[in-house]
Amino acid sequence: MLAGAAGATAWRAAGDNGKPVGTWQDAPEAARTPVSADQKFGSGQNASTQPGVTPATPAPAQPGAAATEQAAEPRTEKGTLAPPEPGTTERPIESGTANGRQRVGEQLRVSKLLGYLGGKPQKETFSYPGASYVKLHFSRMALLPGDYVTVTNADGTESYRYEATDKPADNDRWAMSVTGDTAVLEVHRGASDPLGLNSLAGGPGVDVDRVARGFSRTEQDRQPEKQVLAPGRTGREESVCGSDTSADAVCYRTSDPVAFTKTKAIARLLINGTELCTGWRVGPQNRMLTNNHCFTSSAQAYDTEVWFNYQCAKCGGYDVLQPTKVWGSQVIATDKTYDFTLFSVDKFDAVKKFGYLLLDTKRPAKGQELYVPQHPAGEPARIAGSLGEKAGNCAVVNPGYDGYATGSDVAYYCDTEGGSSGSPVLSRATNKVVALHHFGGCPNSGVRADLLAARLARYL
Repeated sequence: MLAGAAGATAWRAAGDNGKPVGTWQDAPEAARTPVSADQKFGSGQNASTQPGVTPATPAPAQPGAAATEQAAEPRTEKGTLAPPEPGTTERPIESGTANGRQRVGEQLRVSKLLGYLGGKPQKETFSYPGASYVKLHFSRMALLPGDYVTVTNADGTESYRYEATDKPADNDRWAMSVTGDTAVLEVHRGASDPLGLNSLAGGPGVDVDRVARGFSRTEQDRQPEKQVLAPGRTGREESVCGSDTSADAVCYRTSDPVAFTKTKAIARLLINGTELCTGWRVGPQNRMLTNNHCFTSSAQAYDTEVWFNYQCAKCGGYDVLQPTKVWGSQVIATDKTYDFTLFSVDKFDAVKKFGYLLLDTKRPAKGQELYVPQHPAGEPARIAGSLGEKAGNCAVVNPGYDGYATGSDVAYYCDTEGGSSGSPVLSRATNKVVALHHFGGCPNSGVRADLLAARLARYL
């Protein structure tokens, strides 16, 4: 009887109201250590294959998902730079973990059981001072009809509700994270229990066995960064080329309103509770784009949080705005050679207001100025490449750079870090996306948007 009535899949969130809900920087930011890898100019030899990587083949279809796109080889074009092999020490993949995602938190083992004591709601507070977010994992959730669970931040401005449905118990499931260092879990009673089922052993209740807590800024700074690590090590491997000229997105609100508005379309992807990539809305439909090395399946998308409007409240400030969070839904197409994953999100209506970006079907010219909205190292949205002379390092170095395939990338010196994987690289001439950022190493590079446009046209 309980199995048929238990479960929790529905959730509701407090609307985003522009109110600061947490503090990302718990101390003034320390200067970042510039890192660059010397590159030799040469004949542009082919660096088409990462060790252990083969041309992409269709991934197993997820329930309800479209078939995975099969890539075709791009036209071979010699570049003026001789890039090192992708994934080597001279040219790291975007993010710092062994699987290509940036680590931004840690999982902690807990053992908490919430039941129905005395017929009253039971509440448990999970507090981790300084954490940037707190995320609960349910190992068991069995609720009677009419009962529900809420996960709320400390002041109640962000709340998610999980209700009993006619599905089996929803076990082994992450709840949506709450921003800040405290999560309050509460079981709410609905209808009465005339049969006394709540007193039975193994009866209704909620078990929490794990908590993911986001690193504070100080902890994140202690993570290995701006250095190339041996395989299997973790750390931030994107490259800041020379001095870091990126700035909080909000700093562009008045000086560069177009770039600031475009940044609204990007999202922070929280994967497996503790790992990060960047994604963004592509086109007006329910479509998001990130890297293949971030995730590849609908099962992974389903457990990925997609945060829109995760920004600092003030330029150079410490407070962050309350983001709008939705779950990933289905992977529609993915490809390893061109390092893309196209996916959809749940609750799409909640994120329509943030707008979308478009792929440029033409390659940018050498020297074309660029800008890159991103979530480097898990930070609130930043933009690399400001207007005017300051953008000098954020420009196209080579429009036919070798990626996993010959001539598949656009190369540039725009500043990036671990977590920038999947960021859009936009042309200042068109304000369209000319590359999907995926490699560091100075020059950094992204997959050419004209190649992506051809492969994704049927889905957009």
